[in-house]
Amino acid sequence: MYNVLIAEDSKPILRNIKGLVESSGLPVRVVATAANGEEALAAFGLHAIDIMLTDIRMPKMDGLALIDQAKKLHPKLKAVLISGYNDFEYTRKAINLQVNDYLLKPVEKSQLTEVMKNLLAQLAEEQDHSLSGFHEILDRDAVREWRPGPEFYREPKIFFVIRKQPFAAAMPVSGTPFEAAVPDAAIPSWALPTIERDQLLLIADASWLKRSESSADLIEDVRSRLLDDGAQASLVGCLTPTEWTQIPEKYREAARLLDDRQLVFKPVALDFALYRDDPEPSFEEVDRLGGAFAAMIEQMNKDRFMLMLSEQVAKWKRGNVRFAELKRFVRSIESAFESLLEEGDGADAAGMHKRREDLFGRPSYEEFGSGLLEWAEECFSRVKSSNRKSGDELFEQMDGYLRTNLYSSVSIPDLVRLFHVSPSYISRIIKRFSGKTFVHYYTEMKINEACKLMETKPEMKIREIAEALCFADQHYFSKVFKERVGVSPLEYKMSRTGRSDTE
Repeated sequence: MYNVLIAEDSKPILRNIKGLVESSGLPVRVVATAANGEEALAAFGLHAIDIMLTDIRMPKMDGLALIDQAKKLHPKLKAVLISGYNDFEYTRKAINLQVNDYLLKPVEKSQLTEVMKNLLAQLAEEQDHSLSGFHEILDRDAVREWRPGPEFYREPKIFFVIRKQPFAAAMPVSGTPFEAAVPDAAIPSWALPTIERDQLLLIADASWLKRSESSADLIEDVRSRLLDDGAQASLVGCLTPTEWTQIPEKYREAARLLDDRQLVFKPVALDFALYRDDPEPSFEEVDRLGGAFAAMIEQMNKDRFMLMLSEQVAKWKRGNVRFAELKRFVRSIESAFESLLEEGDGADAAGMHKRREDLFGRPSYEEFGSGLLEWAEECFSRVKSSNRKSGDELFEQMDGYLRTNLYSSVSIPDLVRLFHVSPSYISRIIKRFSGKTFVHYYTEMKINEACKLMETKPEMKIREIAEALCFADQHYFSKVFKERVGVSPLEYKMSRTGRSDTE
């Protein structure tokens, strides 16, 4: 219901307008009346007013002055001027952006109803537009169905971000335990599902604060009520009275705070005002741990990895590990496995990622632990299979291409363009199957070809062979040849053919 204030110094006219408003059938109620502008202005300290109907001529403070002062208290107030016929031209000239409409005395029901409908439509449109910030944080279906009444927009709000504990039963979206969390039904409150799985936003009027001696008491009371009603959840309370338009931004900050500090085995209850400026908890220890496990993956030391992982799962259960640390560790070993997958194995990487995400939705930590070990086993198998399957084939293709292009100058970027893989992957494959770097391997092919040319075409001069095989100059060719063969090109040619370059 929208709240209406009527300011009119004529009692009969006041009674008539009030009766017309109350009999209109519209979602409005008259919460205050006043005989002059000063009384009307005082009513704003007692009531949340959405619409004000005011006579233009009143003692102590006229209607225009009242609207000016009331708008300073409530900028979104909808104001309607009431005037007699003699004042109509004055009223029309006085209407500016602060006045939404006017009524001519004697006020008729049809006229008043039309004006009120227009004002209600304006209020609804403004409120729906202002809810756009909530569209980004609330579940799509929930925000589509959510139609908060005018009481949502009047008073400052406090709110809680409530998140299901890891590996606990799912929380209901509405009803208990959230009805239990707000003990007084007279306190307007809204429990809303967010876009984050297993996370809810509980909003209530700031008047709730008056029921507790301190913020800490209120947060503890909510935590206890949730636990008593069977909801295993952590929460962060934002108990500084906040305009509803600012809630989406503060919600994100509060959710990040919960991201950083939620424990796996013990629900936490945080006061946003106390923690928001604290430094973020460090991930140094878990990063060091992840690095040690990544090294075992790189070495494909499966047996030691699986033993250490089993011990670590048991160790976490005995401590206060943060959920963010658990996720960070699992992501780090996933990255280590992905780095060993052969390029082009996107399906394997996607399969790893989905299985990893599913781990955190397990109904218990024990099932998470066993699932983590199974997942790691599967990752080792995927990497081994991927390496064996695609590495051999790609190496054979690159080797064949290099052998048919000994009389050209092939570089790693050329192979990248031809085989659509990264430079690092090409280097890794050639190193794995040849034991040599790309440059060493390709150069050795060219030197072997040079030896064949000296033996089969002794009439070719060393300079001609160097140029044919795309060496920069004869001097560089001779240097490389001697490093690979142990003798100079001339010595090799003489030993094989008995001919020198001068013959």
